[in-house]
Amino acid sequence: MRKVAISACLLGQRCRYDGDDNYAPSLLQMLQEDELIPFCPEDAVFGSPRPTMDLVQTPDLIEAVCNESGKLRSNPIRTYAKNFFDQHGQIDLFIGKDRSPSCGVCSARLYDEEKNLLSSCAAGLMAQEAIDRNIAAIDAEKFEGKQ
Repeated sequence: MRKVAISACLLGQRCRYDGDDNYAPSLLQMLQEDELIPFCPEDAVFGSPRPTMDLVQTPDLIEAVCNESGKLRSNPIRTYAKNFFDQHGQIDLFIGKDRSPSCGVCSARLYDEEKNLLSSCAAGLMAQEAIDRNIAAIDAEKFEGKQ
């Protein structure tokens, strides 16, 4: 049985920025034999609903920036991600919610500091932690398309 870390919104948890979910029953059907370990760094550290954020390339690194206040939101997300993976040991697969600045694997939008789009295939902050740990990682939409 695989241990699959999966964005909690895909399981029907109402943890999106707007307090809604991204329930994906067909995805869950494909994963019925796996152990699912839900995560949502943004809900855990900022609550739901919450202001949106974008990934911004700064001179030093990629940051999550709150669209409403302009405040950096990266450190709490990175801390959550590190703690999550440390706590759960060997994860076989990471399935992130597409386009999320935290969980998107190869679909998050990355902007420069003037909010010009640099890329539509960046990794979100938690997804990057999974990738850095050599955990197989995929966006939910791509996973569904492969099955």
